[in-house]
Amino acid sequence: MSSSATMSPPAVHARPSGRPREVDNRAAYLSFGLAYVLGHGAAAASQGADPLLDLPGWLPMTLLGGGLVVGIVLTTMAALRAQLGATAPEILSGRLLGAAWIAAFTALFLAITGLTSVLERPELQSVLWPAGSGLIVGLLYLAEGAVRRNLLHYALGIWLALTSTAALWLATPGLYWVLAVAGGGAYFLAAALEHRRLHLLAGRPRV
Repeated sequence: MSSSATMSPPAVHARPSGRPREVDNRAAYLSFGLAYVLGHGAAAASQGADPLLDLPGWLPMTLLGGGLVVGIVLTTMAALRAQLGATAPEILSGRLLGAAWIAAFTALFLAITGLTSVLERPELQSVLWPAGSGLIVGLLYLAEGAVRRNLLHYALGIWLALTSTAALWLATPGLYWVLAVAGGGAYFLAAALEHRRLHLLAGRPRV
């Protein structure tokens, strides 16, 4: 027998794919969904000609802001975990997307405060902030979904951007009801679909 026939085949070492792990958005979706339902829901129930609840004016914004902050933190943590094993260009893309959140909300702050100051209508902030935040988050989701090829994230971004701006056609408390039901409900649905998406991807080979 020849030596080539008796030799064992060379060991094949698996090389890392260079692709980051999928971002698990379930915790962030649930946090944002609770922020929408509790924050906007409290605003909707406590405003209008015949409010359903008598709540202090600071409570809805506190619930909304607290939930959004927690959601952003959870989003950042999930993105950092997913970057393990990523290539340098993909890590850079993730960092740029993270910086986009800061830049976008800074721009929104400047736009709303400047507009309401010039018009001398500070009360408009209570309407522009909820709708503007939904628009900004939706557009950021569009960018993240396109970069990460996540159709669920992309579709959620479209829905949030459209419903948040369409809600401006309604007076209060209708605007807040739309944000609470359409926005919060979309987040809860996305959390359920995210579980299914990750389960399906877990059974596919990484390329």
